[in-house]
Amino acid sequence: MSKIKPFLQHISNSKDLVTPYEQTRAGFISLALERNRKATPTVIEARNLNTLASKADNPMDLLEIFGIRNALLTAAGVSNKAAKHLSQSDKTTAIKGLIENFLDPAGEKFVEELVYRFLLTRGDSLGGSLRNLAGKLAQQKFTRTIIGMLTIDGRDFNWLDKRSKKWIKGNKNDADIEYNASGLNWSLESEIRYLIFNRKIPFIGNNVDLSILHSKFNKYDKELLKHPEFFIALGELKGGIDPAGADEHWKTARTSLTRIRDAFNKTEYTPYTFFAGAAIEKKMAEEIWEQLQDGTLNNAANITNHDQIASICHWIITI
Repeated sequence: MSKIKPFLQHISNSKDLVTPYEQTRAGFISLALERNRKATPTVIEARNLNTLASKADNPMDLLEIFGIRNALLTAAGVSNKAAKHLSQSDKTTAIKGLIENFLDPAGEKFVEELVYRFLLTRGDSLGGSLRNLAGKLAQQKFTRTIIGMLTIDGRDFNWLDKRSKKWIKGNKNDADIEYNASGLNWSLESEIRYLIFNRKIPFIGNNVDLSILHSKFNKYDKELLKHPEFFIALGELKGGIDPAGADEHWKTARTSLTRIRDAFNKTEYTPYTFFAGAAIEKKMAEEIWEQLQDGTLNNAANITNHDQIASICHWIITI
């Protein structure tokens, strides 16, 4: 390992790692705005349902309105996944149960009751998809910062599309790459570097948030993940902004990083390890700083601080 301590490029003590109140507030606002953006399709669907359902004179008439059957099933509490296992007769029974037990008792307010129940089921489903929203936003921020660093250095890059599983030539002007990328690659001297997000590493036995690998071949193969010699660095990325959950995020990351080091201790290879987080409290920052000082961790950054995330990303593309 190099004796140079890269973290000293952007932090000089534990206090530099602590998330200031202003960034915590900004993080909560960003999450709220993103939740609202993600909820927009559901809100529009609910409005459309309200418009169409309002044509019914009574709840039973809803069964005769073309185009709302799936929405009626949703309001009855039947998810899209569950609906695939039901016959048309079963679906009709579920809808009639909704009408008899909830819409009829609502009287003339039955359309409002229908829309509320539709939103209740959709909201629950949406909540599940948003559970790791902070983590996704952190990954997007990390991806865009890496791309920015490669661009200002004049280096080409490719990105791995999580939908098609194909590598696509990077375009610095494509503003949507970070939403769909599950990996990046770039050249460094005579080798290819790969940054792979959230992938299970077989010999570690768990997912790792960030894995940086090297290869002489300009083709990523998941077989690389099975061999310790290809790893340059591994890191944990925690995007949760709530100070109340900061300690738990760090405990999870610390356990994962320890597991990574233990796995590599059984080999002849010692890659770098690093941590990047959004919610970092005083005690947590002191522990991270301690690990940086004694070499347990090689780098760390608070991703709410642009200088820090830029610095750690610059380090990543140069190691």
